[in-house]
Amino acid sequence: MTTHESTETSAPVIPLRAIIAFIVLAMGLAWALALPLWLGDGLATPLAVLLLPVLMYTPAVALLIVLFGMRPIPKGQRLRFLGMWPLRPAKQVVWLCVIGLFGSVAVIVAAMLLSVALGWLSADFVGLSGFQQQVSASLPAGAPVPSPWLLVGIQLAMVPVAAATVNAVAAFGEEVGWRGFLVPALRRYGTWPALLISGAIWGLWHSPIILLGYNFGRTDITGVLLMTGGCVVWGVLLGWLRLRSASMWPAVFAHGAINASIGLPTLFIAAGATFDPALAYALGVSGWIVGVVVIAVLLVTGQFRRQPELALRS
Repeated sequence: MTTHESTETSAPVIPLRAIIAFIVLAMGLAWALALPLWLGDGLATPLAVLLLPVLMYTPAVALLIVLFGMRPIPKGQRLRFLGMWPLRPAKQVVWLCVIGLFGSVAVIVAAMLLSVALGWLSADFVGLSGFQQQVSASLPAGAPVPSPWLLVGIQLAMVPVAAATVNAVAAFGEEVGWRGFLVPALRRYGTWPALLISGAIWGLWHSPIILLGYNFGRTDITGVLLMTGGCVVWGVLLGWLRLRSASMWPAVFAHGAINASIGLPTLFIAAGATFDPALAYALGVSGWIVGVVVIAVLLVTGQFRRQPELALRS
């Protein structure tokens, strides 16, 4: 039986109808927002640049509709239930934010190195030939090519900055719904059902753009299954941050870090080489393997037992 650290009060139990309403609304809004892409040129539609970031806020909009339309959480308890406030113990929340930020990048780097070791990614860590080729192709003919390591160094230095700022702001729209609301809402059914179900829903929510070729370049069910698998693994890790801290903010920064660093393989790929995102992508098989190893370590060390009671058990 799972044990938990004591808390001052137990959070309200979210009715199943409110959970289902939130999921249906989040999915429906995502499809509605992606409709112009489906009616246009897909991801090449000029409007995609605007719609994709806005789409990340459909879980937040769905949550607002449920909160004010169905009122499943008493008014004075909403911020606490969602893990937005209060931030206490503050030291623990801050440290878990740091772990989420840099730990996510470490998982992505480990997945990239695993892909190289397994032959799924042909990399050039010395000359950065592939990246240099990309830079040269983007410059006018005859223009001097800057040092690839200088450009890569700048990009690597910007990863934590972008993760904690612009990417975290974008990730908030998703995290307030998935980890802020859905994980604690499902927590009364048990830790693992909450983590696995919320992760699967998170993955399926991406379907409108995954089926257009986003992330994996696959426009059929295999792309959706790959994304769902990746989101289940990452959802467990982000969900652990949520449960361990009783705050949504570590998951927000971790999500921001994922989005900021997931393209790292493109910086180190060898010239002329290609890779299959299904294998070498951090949301693909290499990311699943590394993520499962991290989850196993957390499980063996009892980290999933150290969490507040986010909802009354049924």
